[in-house]
Amino acid sequence: MTKSSKIKIGISIGDYNGIGIEVILKTFSDRRIFDFCTPIVYANYGLINFAKKELNIEHSSLFGAKNISEIKPFKLNIIDCWKEKIELNFGANEKAAGKYALKSLESAVDDLKEQNINALVTAPINKNNIQSDEFKFPGHTEYLESQSEGKALMLMLSDELRIGVVTGHLPLQRVSDHISIELILEKLQQLNQSLKSDFSIRKPKIAVLGLNPHAGDNGVLGKEESDIIIPSIEKAQEDGLLAFGPYPADGFFGSNKMTAFDAVLAMYHDQGLIPFKTLSFGTGVNFTAGINLIRTSPDHGTAYDIAGQNNADESSFRTALYYACDIFKNRSANQKLLANALVTKKQKAYREFKGPKRS
Repeated sequence: MTKSSKIKIGISIGDYNGIGIEVILKTFSDRRIFDFCTPIVYANYGLINFAKKELNIEHSSLFGAKNISEIKPFKLNIIDCWKEKIELNFGANEKAAGKYALKSLESAVDDLKEQNINALVTAPINKNNIQSDEFKFPGHTEYLESQSEGKALMLMLSDELRIGVVTGHLPLQRVSDHISIELILEKLQQLNQSLKSDFSIRKPKIAVLGLNPHAGDNGVLGKEESDIIIPSIEKAQEDGLLAFGPYPADGFFGSNKMTAFDAVLAMYHDQGLIPFKTLSFGTGVNFTAGINLIRTSPDHGTAYDIAGQNNADESSFRTALYYACDIFKNRSANQKLLANALVTKKQKAYREFKGPKRS
């Protein structure tokens, strides 16, 4: 792969007192990764270099750049988003860490929107200390949606599972009032489109989970299935989607039914993420589907309890990097195929309009 064709992956550092910097450094200690992508970390060179020493991680590939035009291949590029010196305090929940996590995220998203980078991988933030006048969101997903075109769908990825959620970072007591036929249908359409464009699955099969125990048990345990979920599935089927359900969540995962589907749509956050993390923790990835920007992240948090000890496992972050590259390649290839198909269709229509050629 040539320098110009390498995928440019932006990386936001998240909370610097967590394990984000550690998993980034460990991921790119394997120099083979530089063969297929050029990473750009949005932070401060002095901070990353100091963290490297504190963590006792050998790394000879760090390169400081003032902006995107100065980045180099085969280097872990660090773009300075601030000049001031920062004191690391691994494991501490500090307001300053949230401030600089946002600086990193904003700089990375700016370059992503300008197409200076192809995709973004976000290290974990602390959803509390990042809150400010500039950031009033439950998490990365909602922030990315505000900065992009489309509506975000949280989609968890692993080798065995793809699980989307109808309601994301929402208190459990508000879930029942929030779901509707329109919202479930919207999420099904988003999920179906992502499976096609981002994963190159031609005819995706999607399983839909019920909200209540035993999927409502024919109305005995709740009416959401009969009044909302089933009509939304029927409407999706009328629109040509291969959507099935609703399935009781416990039996669905307990009997391994998910292997028969390309993806699963859960009604709320923990309904989808508890089985996902049980089956895939440490290697799973969070992907923000449904928007025009590509963003992935590891499936873990800041992990303050092990921060600074050089004990963090980088597997999930590395997998998030791989998914970001694969999704960019798939999306690009499918957009080209669609464009070519539209051109061919227009040419055919033009020829038919002009009539047959005269001999």
